[in-house]
Amino acid sequence: MDLGLRAKVALVAASSAGLGRAVAEELAREGANLVMCARGEERLAKVAQAIRDETGVRVEALGADLSQLSDVKRVTDAALGAFGQVDILVTNAGGPPAGSFESHSHETWQAAVRQNLDSVVELVRAVLPGMKERRWGRIINVTSIAVKQPVDGLILSNSVRAAVTGFARTLANEVAPFGITVNNVMPGYTRTQRVEDLAAKNAAMRDSSPAAELALFERQIPMGRLGEPAEFAAMVAFLASERASYTTGASIPVDGGWIRAIL
Repeated sequence: MDLGLRAKVALVAASSAGLGRAVAEELAREGANLVMCARGEERLAKVAQAIRDETGVRVEALGADLSQLSDVKRVTDAALGAFGQVDILVTNAGGPPAGSFESHSHETWQAAVRQNLDSVVELVRAVLPGMKERRWGRIINVTSIAVKQPVDGLILSNSVRAAVTGFARTLANEVAPFGITVNNVMPGYTRTQRVEDLAAKNAAMRDSSPAAELALFERQIPMGRLGEPAEFAAMVAFLASERASYTTGASIPVDGGWIRAIL
């Protein structure tokens, strides 16, 4: 299936590892040029070069902390300077710390908002005018299954990613007349460092082991296994494509059936 992404420009946040890296790789294999950013510059540079070598697309890679407005501006200015446009925006950020409500300070809450909500809003603010002018765009937010079925011990993620969902659903209606779609993709338990870290934290709290906690995650999933980043990336690539032009305002799980809700 030709997804119609050749020569499109995709900005993929937090793309040096995990889900972000998988998304960047998938879009590049479909022929999209990339703007990648992440806080770890050394690893990001290696990943960017590997993608160039494999796919031959243009890749701009910038070290950045998107919880800082100045870095959002720097990344989006670089993207527009290098390519003149951003057709596809994939917002993504590492999950905020696990823990109960009383374990998080005001400062921790504010940091989660900056990292997981403000970064989305400001990235969209920077690229939306160009999308409207060209009357084509794809905005795809990486959220979490926690916005549909809250996960115990993840109150920050449950709360802040739900705010992104409300923002995206409202924005989708505002920009639909311009040929722009806005969708969220909700990863379930996927084989990433984030899930391994969560298993380790749960193990420490329950006098268990990380392996036992990962096995517990798998028992909750009807498919009986963790997802792979490439499986998640395939959904994002479809939503970024010409083929997905009539899908907007949706929150789509990629979770092996973990969410039990009907809707």
